[in-house]
Amino acid sequence: MPSTGIDVEARIAGLGLTLGQAPRPVASYVPAVRVGTLLFISGQIPFREGRLIAQGAVPTDVSIESAKEAAAQCALNVLAAARDALAGDLNRIRRVVRLGVFVCSAPGFTDQPAVANGASDLLVRVFGDTGRHARAAVGSVALPLGATVEVEALFEVAPD
Repeated sequence: MPSTGIDVEARIAGLGLTLGQAPRPVASYVPAVRVGTLLFISGQIPFREGRLIAQGAVPTDVSIESAKEAAAQCALNVLAAARDALAGDLNRIRRVVRLGVFVCSAPGFTDQPAVANGASDLLVRVFGDTGRHARAAVGSVALPLGATVEVEALFEVAPD
């Protein structure tokens, strides 16, 4: 499959966003696993500069808008983990295949897709049409470290 034709990190910077260091795992797992041309990224929570930016349930503790921002931060952390797995070269990503978005939800909250759009929209802004993906948006009673949202991803990448 041909390259996306964009410089991913330049696009991120051009959007006024910062791709920091990938957060380190908080349990017994690895941040990424590559199988052939598929790159699986473990769930990322909304850490920014070493601090969790959103904790608690939507909408009682965190507004939908703040949760969308947290989901976008999760997507940036997904990209940081992918960068590490791809030896620093995000331009090897050919397609965003799928996202799994988990939203800590108050009882009766059913607008998880609106929160998930924070991550989805960011990836489309970065990758254009190749950023469009399949997705699951799931409500949860709790997430690791009390996070409001967690995002996992699957990418197609260029072969070695």
